[in-house]
Amino acid sequence: MNIEHLKLFIRVAATHNISQAGSELGLSPAVASAHINKLEEGLGVRLIHRTTRKVSLTEEGKGFLPHAEEVLSSVEAARASVGVGKGLPSGTLRVSASASFGRMHLVPALNGFLSSYPDLNVDLRLSDSIIDMVEGGFDIAIRIAELKDSTLIARKLASDNRIVCASPGYLAKYGEPESPDDLINHRCITLMGLEHWRFDTPGGQLTIKAKGSFRTDNGEAVRDACAGGLGIGIGSTWNIYQQLQTGELVQVLQDYPLMSDTAVWAVYPSSRLLAPKVRAFIDYYTQCFTSPVYWD
Repeated sequence: MNIEHLKLFIRVAATHNISQAGSELGLSPAVASAHINKLEEGLGVRLIHRTTRKVSLTEEGKGFLPHAEEVLSSVEAARASVGVGKGLPSGTLRVSASASFGRMHLVPALNGFLSSYPDLNVDLRLSDSIIDMVEGGFDIAIRIAELKDSTLIARKLASDNRIVCASPGYLAKYGEPESPDDLINHRCITLMGLEHWRFDTPGGQLTIKAKGSFRTDNGEAVRDACAGGLGIGIGSTWNIYQQLQTGELVQVLQDYPLMSDTAVWAVYPSSRLLAPKVRAFIDYYTQCFTSPVYWD
């Protein structure tokens, strides 16, 4: 079984396009199609449905995909174990991350990462939606949340310290809350899905349902609205540390820390061995985000 054929099949499964998958691997559409044909002939089954409009996996293709991914992971790990290529990863590393965190903290450090691994290419996809890593063909994802997916292996890269903040202008106009209960009299800016704010108080956990005239699904929008004096919001220090440094935002309710189990995680499917390129990425960014991280 040809390893290059397996690589192509995996990319076809992710892109649903033989020409695109072939282009990513430096193959012409005709050669890519021929490689898929040879793989199917060798297995004696049809792996892909081809129509004039789209490409999709057959039931046999869907069953074969995780095994193909495991074979490639095993080959990469085996090559690295005997020092092939001096242990330096090569090829394309496909990474998914949230748009805000990716732009602010992954991209600025990419120059150093790629300088350390000149044979490696990075395909970074930025989205605030949770993607299916296997279906999307991603090697690794950076997630900032409480992890609940047991099919993923996670490595903590950094803390996700969240605080309540507001602009000096807003506080001068409306006053500063002295306890979480005071938030009922304030304009709260909320992130969709995080309307309930949990505080650690001397009397135990206290949950406040934040209310206001503005809510959004984007953390940068919450930050900018707070800095603009629209209200009080919750911000991750990795997202608002620059505004805290300049004084555009200040922390409030410092004696009542928020309760959260979130962190910055690097995750990859448990069905795959830790490929050298994934290990290199995790190790590099773990070093970048040394504790305490620069944004805290």
